[in-house]
Amino acid sequence: MTETLAVKIDGWAHGEAIPEKFAFGVPAPDAPMTFGPNRNPRISWSGAPAGTKSFAIICNDPDVPSVADDVNKEGVSIPASLPRVDFYHWVLVDIPASMTEIPEGADSDGVTVGGKPAGKTAHGVRGLNTYTMFLAGSDDLKGKYAGYDGPCPPWNDTLLHHYHFTVYALDVPSLNLGDEFGGEEALKAMEGHVLAQGAWMGTYSLNPAVRGA
Repeated sequence: MTETLAVKIDGWAHGEAIPEKFAFGVPAPDAPMTFGPNRNPRISWSGAPAGTKSFAIICNDPDVPSVADDVNKEGVSIPASLPRVDFYHWVLVDIPASMTEIPEGADSDGVTVGGKPAGKTAHGVRGLNTYTMFLAGSDDLKGKYAGYDGPCPPWNDTLLHHYHFTVYALDVPSLNLGDEFGGEEALKAMEGHVLAQGAWMGTYSLNPAVRGA
């Protein structure tokens, strides 16, 4: 039976709105959005069971529109009833078992156009987040986006987005995922190795009619 980790994020209360300093996109005075401070929040955890050999962090938004045709289009609203898919904002594995937190700004401090590199860091191994795929069609922004990149939901979406930061305690020191992998690959590699997990959730929107909901 999987045990429960106590997970905490300092930047907002569980279930409340995520502050703009942790967002990839924020409202702009003369446009629907612009780049935000994009700092990763400080996330900490405790209560790892005996036998824990590493940790992993996955931040997932399950509220992303399944059809992109009307995303960020003037004069069009994305209905809340549209089917939704997952978008991975933070993929970090092979976090040493001795660690109990990732400090604010340690994995992201600003939007890096073209993305941050995947692979080993002092606080774990970065996987690719979904911005890699989402921005692939933009000549100005395309690249391999790894580690943390924060919320930037469509500014014409009528649904409030929910961001789930889940920490996993694993019974292996490494998932041996290689240089490039995403959230789905990380979750699949964890199967059968999760000793405990816990989560913290926050909400975010760029739609003026939804913000604060």
